[in-house]
Formats: sequence, structure tokens, C-alpha cells
Amino acid sequence: DSKNENASFNVGETLTITGVPKPNAARFNVNISSSDNDIALHVDPRFNHLNYIRKVVFNSCQGGTWGEEQCVQSFPFEEGKEFEISIEFKSAEFLVILPDNTVFRFPNRLGAEIYPMIFVNADVRITSFKIK
Repeated sequence: DSKNENASFNVGETLTITGVPKPNAARFNVNISSSDNDIALHVDPRFNHLNYIRKVVFNSCQGGTWGEEQCVQSFPFEEGKEFEISIEFKSAEFLVILPDNTVFRFPNRLGAEIYPMIFVNADVRITSFKIK
């Protein structure tokens, strides 16, 4: 798991993450958060996890309680193949751009204008991490 504690993410910025899903990956996720229990944006590509096969799940977590999941049909990830995800932080929402250029809008349910923590978990190797 890689935590980037000093990469605060502010309204108006774009986060670009490049990585490679590990062989036999079940899932990986990118989290933009203010604490471990408060996640404004959870992007969770699931190759095969729980009852989800090749689905990208989006959610948020407030005080340790998960919100309502949203999914996209597109699954532009392959084990061992490099991908790029961009996340544009607008004040009311996040624009998540998947590797096939699918754009998914997820509301900023926590309402903050700055998130001090970004962390990436599970079956992935991150090759590049940029905020600008």
C-alpha cells in the first residue's frame, strides 16, 4: 500500500496516476481522503472481487460508513498493462477520466476544498503520481 501524505489535493487541480495492475490482480483502489475514515473519492477497479467482475466501483466513506456505490460499465484495465487515470477536482464533484477516456462524475459528498491524503491500495504497482 502506498500512502502519499504530503500530496494534498486542492480544488482546481488534476491528479494523474499511472500504474500497472499486478498479475492475477483481484482489485486495486485509489482514495482521496481527509482521514482513514473519511474518503471523498474511492475508485475501485475490480477484476474479480466479491460479486464484481471487471467493474469499476466508485464510492465515498464518511466517518467509517460507506455511501452508495456507483459503477461504470467500462473496464479499461488489464493485468500487467500500464494504465493512466486522471482525476479533476472541481469544487462540487470529481471528474474521473479512465484509460479509455470514459469520464465519470462523482459528487464531492464530503464537501471539502482540500484533501490532504491520497492513497493507493491492493494489487497494483504505481509508476507515476502527479498533481498539477
